[in-house]
Amino acid sequence: MNRENDVTVSPEQFAGQVKWDAQGLAPAIVQDAQSKEVLTLAYMNEESLRRSIESGETWFWSRSRQEFWHKGATSGNVQRIVSLSYDCDGDALLVGVIPAGPACHTGRVGCFFNKAELAGAAAEAVGVDAVGAGAESERVLGSEPEFAQTSAAPAGEKGSAGRFDVLGELEGIIAERDRERPEGAYTTYLFEKGIDKILKKVGEETAESIIAAKNGDNAELRLEVSDLIYHLLVLLQERKLPLDEIMDELARRHERPRRD
Repeated sequence: MNRENDVTVSPEQFAGQVKWDAQGLAPAIVQDAQSKEVLTLAYMNEESLRRSIESGETWFWSRSRQEFWHKGATSGNVQRIVSLSYDCDGDALLVGVIPAGPACHTGRVGCFFNKAELAGAAAEAVGVDAVGAGAESERVLGSEPEFAQTSAAPAGEKGSAGRFDVLGELEGIIAERDRERPEGAYTTYLFEKGIDKILKKVGEETAESIIAAKNGDNAELRLEVSDLIYHLLVLLQERKLPLDEIMDELARRHERPRRD
């Protein structure tokens, strides 16, 4: 999603602003555009950057093999680029992608799976599908553990900049469910049933939101709209359409001149 202070330049200007090292390389951090998980760290040179921009998929320079490397050319696990930026110093790249499969050669989703055990750090499990489907879990699934409450602060207690953080968190959790398909998870059930089931749920939650609004029941409307937003996020993930693109479209509409 484009922020107010972001600067967008042409591909030629972009490459010219990168501070390549003595070998003509710059580290490229590859991040899942939906879950925000850092997938891998690779290296690009000016030519691999050009190929990445032109093809819309990641190309790197292999330092060990001394050759260009098109991610997924052999495995099929290509990475579709949805955003590309360099940092404030111009010496590192950040590539937002929608991956077609694991980024790591081990078959794991990402390469950063070796964790340090930090003294005094408590691992805090994030409530999985709670925000969008908390009420849905009570009505349909009973007390499924994955719908535990999140620890996020209520939106009203956050500054305006963080009001919608929970949507990004939920989008990331749904993307993780899609990749890993844990047994017994409601989101897994939706993905395995496919697009028709997801669309049916979107339709049902839309109708229930309309009924709640018509009845003037804001408590019920809050629950139904939460369910609707959750199922819409599942639909976007199934279609591999990042929420960022929806937010960008809303921003573009907001910037258009009024016609009245």
